[in-house]
Amino acid sequence: MKKLQEKIEYSFKNISFLEEALTHSSYANEQQGNVPYNERMEFLGDAVLSFVSAQYLYEKYPDMPEGRLSKLRSSLVCTQSLSSFAKEIDLGSCLRMGKGETASGGASRPSVLEDAFEALIAAIYLDGGIDEAKKFILRFLSREVENHHTNFKDYKSLLQEIIQQNPDERLSYAVVNTSGPDHDKRFEVELRLNSNIIGKGIGTSKKNAEQEAAKQALELMGVQI
Repeated sequence: MKKLQEKIEYSFKNISFLEEALTHSSYANEQQGNVPYNERMEFLGDAVLSFVSAQYLYEKYPDMPEGRLSKLRSSLVCTQSLSSFAKEIDLGSCLRMGKGETASGGASRPSVLEDAFEALIAAIYLDGGIDEAKKFILRFLSREVENHHTNFKDYKSLLQEIIQQNPDERLSYAVVNTSGPDHDKRFEVELRLNSNIIGKGIGTSKKNAEQEAAKQALELMGVQI
């Protein structure tokens, strides 16, 4: 943890935040007693990342319309990008994981690295506040955005733009099933337009499953993607 703090250029006042961020659920499940793990921090970190990246792009590109801002943000904070950031600081080697997850190479799995990176953001935010979390996030985003090409297809944003043309319509995503062991989970998501199911998706993360559901809905609507 000392080496990690040197790499991220942040020293924790309360090291328990960092310990929790680095603890995978598979490790907690193998321990006797109540061991905190990083899924709740992942939730918080995702929200902090969303806010910081939105504010950064809003200020950096004052003339860019909302749709393009949304697509650019999604492509910058997708699984591929976040797992790449995690690898840059060797985050996988710092994770506490269960024996099965370790044996299956979980520490190098993109979805695991993405979650751990978001949990690390939350740990910094809880320990040092929004300014420290922002400094950490922008260390990666400000560099990435300069040479970034939005090759990532953000089906969710595209679908939302279409649906927003009718203000009475409402989209919602719901996880209806999870399957597989901790090191290879699958999430099944249903996409509803008001009360009607218009798409289903399966992925190794909730985000990926939601993108697949949105893609299916667009295809059913005959949208060129």
